[in-house]
Amino acid sequence: MSHVPAPPGPTARLSSLTGMRFLAAFLVFLFHLSLLDAYSSPETGHGPFASALKNGGWAGVTFFFILSGFVLTWSARDKDNAPAFWGRRLAKIYPNHVVTFVLALVLYASAHATWGRAVPNFLLLQAWIPRDDVFFSINNPSWSLSCELVFYLLFPALHRLIGRIGAGRLWWWATGVAAAIVLLPVAAQLVPAGADFGPNHANSPLYGHSINQMWFVYIFPLTRVLDFALGMLAARIVLTGKWIRLGVLPASALTVIAYLVSLKVPFLFSLNAVVVVPFALLIAATAARDAQGGGTALGTRAWVWLGEVSFAFYLVHQTLLSFTQERLGFHQAHSAGEAVGVAALVAAVSLLLAWLLYLGVERPAMRAWSRRARARARARQARLDGAAPTEPQHPLQETSEKPVTADAS
Repeated sequence: MSHVPAPPGPTARLSSLTGMRFLAAFLVFLFHLSLLDAYSSPETGHGPFASALKNGGWAGVTFFFILSGFVLTWSARDKDNAPAFWGRRLAKIYPNHVVTFVLALVLYASAHATWGRAVPNFLLLQAWIPRDDVFFSINNPSWSLSCELVFYLLFPALHRLIGRIGAGRLWWWATGVAAAIVLLPVAAQLVPAGADFGPNHANSPLYGHSINQMWFVYIFPLTRVLDFALGMLAARIVLTGKWIRLGVLPASALTVIAYLVSLKVPFLFSLNAVVVVPFALLIAATAARDAQGGGTALGTRAWVWLGEVSFAFYLVHQTLLSFTQERLGFHQAHSAGEAVGVAALVAAVSLLLAWLLYLGVERPAMRAWSRRARARARARQARLDGAAPTEPQHPLQETSEKPVTADAS
């Protein structure tokens, strides 16, 4: 991968962004909660809660995609090679995916699973298929990993291309990519509308909208690469000292305003067009503050821990919500207190399972990959020491073990 300038300031650790990951994952949890009638009550009804959170899931995933491009660019290894990068990312996401895929089948999804749904899901190919019963099958949130897999495959090439953009032109490129994202809902009108979302989505913001057009704007991996690329450009802007010095608080206020606006615009624009620029600005502002040694409350130890387990929390929470409803029969709360209590219990159990996944699956898989990578690097170095190379080694043929600052997943 191309050379990345040293991060500004005394530290390259992006602890606040790690903590922020949990906020985005919890927003997705609340969104999924709001879609279920079980968490409405005779006193409050379903309207206010669902209305306020109807775009929470869309926004949370958009944040993750931009953040993924940002932190992978920020922490890119100067002498990494593409296969090593791909292996490291697979070691990060795939073991957790397999475990939560099996858990979903065991706890509830086997009743609805077919080979046509399960195989693409297991192979993380579901986002390429414009059918809601496929890309939202088995363990619903895993569709985003299907996109992330494409991001990882493209990252070495994108990193080289974006690394060649002059510092003075980065803002122009970021503006162009952001404009393309904002205009995607317009381009989606050229996509045949096809079928509407089915009865399973009758109580959600999806119902009554074209599957094909929603898929094109929000699920299709090649259109979501734009979000990832915007995050990469934002990282380069900060790393090259071209950041506009927008503070975290103004960026946060802009993000809140954008989310409120997203609740009022047409559906296809509400998915990510309204929030994508504020999210990129917020991520960049937070990273710049961390890099300068300022930090935020989200960079404290507790928030960093929550951020570290947020990937597993994101993957496991929908399974527990569905299990609670479909297997335990919790279809309707009798009071607001009961709804809040059950929701809090599901959140707590999801967090516990996420911690166990992090300790027992995610971290061991990453450590095993690191040990193998170091062993291969030592063997390669031993061969080089034994015989002088006939030509200089290309950076993509070497391995570096520089630690990652904030994980993208």
